[in-house]
Amino acid sequence: MIAFCIAAGMLLRRTNLIHSEAHKGINTWILYFALPAVSFKYLPKIVWSSELLFPVFSAILVWAGSWLFMELYCRRKNYKQRSRSSLELAAGYSNTSFIGFPLIIAYFGEAQLPIAIICDQTTFILLSTAGIINALKANVHEGEAIDMKFMLRKLISFPPLIGCTAALLLSRFVDLSVAEPFFDKLVATVGPLALFSIGLQLKFDGWRQQASQISTAMTYKLILAPLLVCIFALLLGVKGSVARISIFEAAMPTLVTSGIIAEQYHLNTKLVNLVIGFSIVAGLLTTLFWDFVIRIFFP
Repeated sequence: MIAFCIAAGMLLRRTNLIHSEAHKGINTWILYFALPAVSFKYLPKIVWSSELLFPVFSAILVWAGSWLFMELYCRRKNYKQRSRSSLELAAGYSNTSFIGFPLIIAYFGEAQLPIAIICDQTTFILLSTAGIINALKANVHEGEAIDMKFMLRKLISFPPLIGCTAALLLSRFVDLSVAEPFFDKLVATVGPLALFSIGLQLKFDGWRQQASQISTAMTYKLILAPLLVCIFALLLGVKGSVARISIFEAAMPTLVTSGIIAEQYHLNTKLVNLVIGFSIVAGLLTTLFWDFVIRIFFP
């Protein structure tokens, strides 16, 4: 199903059977209805514990590791801030929902989505704060301040975050189980539509000129990032589903929204989009490897 949905999107785009901007309408449905429905279906059922801080920590670890890795790499290559910001966007944020949710269901079952939601919301908060600050650094002139009000507006107006907050608050006062069949129908659209949308956006033109940067970003995102989370899970003694899903979400390809931010802030959009495209294709293979590692160390 994963391969079919992505291939269908790519085929329709290449044959011009669908509008070039069609993915925007699909993404709007996913962001405003399908992903909030995921929160309403699963978050009220979570039994909260201190262990669930690890998915939050894992997303922060992936971002922090990316910042350090790319700072060292860019200094060695003498890259300017624009390239640093682009590479950090390309490597620091996992596609925890559009790719992550369908793969979590495929590998571990639908019951593990609540942990994936925690990873996803933490990743979004990081992207909306650290990610935008990082993008702005490449554009602000010396002495200028970063617009914190703009960042806050972006953060609190993000539909999945609103859905997540509403689900947590309302479930304390209202029995949401009555609406569960309705949420089931909306949640069922996340996987196929998200993957189809990604297929519509995948492009690989002009990769040879930026092969070194693409391979560096993908090496961190698909190999080193989940390795970091795996090591810390072992060191901290985190086990079971929390460890498995946190590592697997860290192994996801680059977040599609990173490309949108790169475009909005005039970074190297082509590089970021190429990393997104190649990491999705490669990620379908590397997740097989990480599933094997997870089952050995976290049975």
